[in-house]
Amino acid sequence: MTTGFTSYAAYKDSGVPWLGQVPGHWERRKLRNVLRPVTVRNRPDLPLLSVVREKGVILRDVTNKDENHNFIPEDLTNYKVVHKGQFAINKMKAWQGSNGVSQHNGIVSPAYFVFNLNGASGDFFHAAIRSQAYVPLFTRASDGVRIGQWDLSLTQMREIPFFIPPPEEQQAIVRYLKVMDRRIKRFIQNRQRLIEVLNEQKQAIINHAVTKGLDPNVKLKPSGVEWLGDIPEHWEAKPAKRLYREIDQRSPDGTEELLSVSHLTGVTPRSQKNITMFMAESYAGHKICQPGDLVINTMWAWMGALGISCRKGIVSPSYAVYRPLKGSRLAGEYADLLLRTVPYVSEFACRSTGIRSSRLRLYPDTFLRIPIICPPLEEQRTLTDHISRATYQLNHAREQTEKEIALIREYQTRLIADVVTGKVDIRRAAQSLRSYEAEGDEQPEENDLPMAAEANPLYGSDGMDKPNLLESTGHL
Repeated sequence: MTTGFTSYAAYKDSGVPWLGQVPGHWERRKLRNVLRPVTVRNRPDLPLLSVVREKGVILRDVTNKDENHNFIPEDLTNYKVVHKGQFAINKMKAWQGSNGVSQHNGIVSPAYFVFNLNGASGDFFHAAIRSQAYVPLFTRASDGVRIGQWDLSLTQMREIPFFIPPPEEQQAIVRYLKVMDRRIKRFIQNRQRLIEVLNEQKQAIINHAVTKGLDPNVKLKPSGVEWLGDIPEHWEAKPAKRLYREIDQRSPDGTEELLSVSHLTGVTPRSQKNITMFMAESYAGHKICQPGDLVINTMWAWMGALGISCRKGIVSPSYAVYRPLKGSRLAGEYADLLLRTVPYVSEFACRSTGIRSSRLRLYPDTFLRIPIICPPLEEQRTLTDHISRATYQLNHAREQTEKEIALIREYQTRLIADVVTGKVDIRRAAQSLRSYEAEGDEQPEENDLPMAAEANPLYGSDGMDKPNLLESTGHL
């Protein structure tokens, strides 16, 4: 149970193991009594909608081809109409929480379910049914051979229990959650801005060190390349072909460690990625890279998706792998930092070619003509050591800030689940809230959002956004 709140006076068993007890005065219904199926078609003039896990029902951007991987037929007469206030669910992704009460009028895939609500406000139902308290129930009501291809059974879904507080309590819960959502969003936005500043400071340190060196009194000379500008007079600028050669060695069985290449982390094991990525049945024919090889994601080089590999593994056949030439005297750590600086990434963008901006490619013959700055080898090592020391505190601060964001998001997920199932009583807290009409960019000042201190674990008694997350949210 979330700390810092009061409980209801009386509870009863919900009948659902992971829901536990619910307030005694809340009404238990099955979804068959809350949701009334409705099917209206033949409105191809209405805008297309999508039902997604992150936001629920959203307007679909049909003008952006990159965001529309699903097939859209020319004839939309069979698509189902969804009106504002109706509940829609993506039955193939119900187990992920892809559902929501619509704020738009439009049409959705004929494979989706659409319902009218009965006995519950749209805002309360939207918050509750999308919470982690109810999503597992949709997982249990879905059938299929393997994960990712489960299909929601309408018959089983109709038997899912749903707990409804009185109308005025629904309003209080919705009001409270909206204010908390604004506060948490503002907290996250502030932390994200801090991360941006930390990244900018780090990048400034790297950019100056790898292109100008550490000696402020060193004499400079023209590099001969306009976008590189002046460099220390004892440095060289060599075409990449004098430092690297392309390697195209393929894996016969694809059993080597699978590596990923991104603009954020460089070359890293795909197993360390926290995002869902396509997994092929076989990786035979993927390119092999060795420690010290430069790997470039040719389609995303214009974003800086490249890096020096620290391990042996395999990468996509569409990537480019470059191995240092013998005697090139270019340290891998220095090259990894240099080639991901703003000047180089900008040059990769300029030299990448393609039909669409999101599908530009940096081809090997083009990359190998790009000049690379080469300080003496010992100076390269001195530079990387300096950068490591100079950015240590920045890296630590960024990691701590990212942890704060992760914790606050986890807290919000748990808070919503606890509130919509009555684990905590927020009625007193809701009474102390003032209503705010301004939405969007207009955000109320912190002191304009009074909250009972005992019901507000995110903030101290001074109302400032300085939460001690580990202390105030013991369930995290």
